Amino acid sequence: MRTADLERIRTLQLFSGMAEARFNELTSGAYLQNFPGGTTLMYEGDPVDFLYILMEGSVELQGTWNDKETTLAILRPISTFILAAVVLDANALMSARTLEKSQILMIPAEGFRRIMNEDPIFAVAVAREVSGCYRGLVRSIKNQKLRNGAERLANYLLTQQVRQGGAAIITLPHEKRTLASLLGMTAENLSRAFASLADYGVEVNGPEVKITRPVPLKRLAKPNPLLDNHAPPGAGLTGKAAKEMWPPANCLSGAA
Repeated sequence: MRTADLERIRTLQLFSGMAEARFNELTSGAYLQNFPGGTTLMYEGDPVDFLYILMEGSVELQGTWNDKETTLAILRPISTFILAAVVLDANALMSARTLEKSQILMIPAEGFRRIMNEDPIFAVAVAREVSGCYRGLVRSIKNQKLRNGAERLANYLLTQQVRQGGAAIITLPHEKRTLASLLGMTAENLSRAFASLADYGVEVNGPEVKITRPVPLKRLAKPNPLLDNHAPPGAGLTGKAAKEMWPPANCLSGAA
């Protein structure tokens, strides 16, 4: 890998506390590869030979059962994924595929586990990373179980508005079919949810969404940092809990 790539990876919180020699050892067998869109990186049930770190592009995490398929999360840079399976030396519980041309760092799982067992500082960093992913998963489950479709969509749009600089007009980053799956809906239910948000100032024109009445939309969404990544610090929480929720995490947040 190029020196610039190594320096970029070195800044990740997961690796920032490692001794230089340990970091060099960890990355000596790593691969930084470019994949075209639509490439399947792994299938659920497969052994996990690498830790994946998304450096550029986007990756969809999927699950299947009984001929059904769902989107679990859509990751943006810079994100680790399949970390828990690497730590446990377990098979993957989800599939992963690129949604566009993506650059991915692949670190051999066996070497990762060995260094984690030998380096307590690195082990703590791994624990923090896994814990952040777990808490993102809990928020995603709560969002799915406690809100109806329109409320989930409203919060998704507010999240995208924050990520796109607060503009009144935002661009949906995914196809509506993928968005529906991400939000736990059918395509038909997503269309009905968009229609219901018209009364709250949401205007849809293809992939562009205009939010003309943000106050009523937020009143419907009721953003809460115990569920959402777009709820600002202090919205019901203080201290460390508020800081933890902001900025948004990338691990299975449901609002990616």
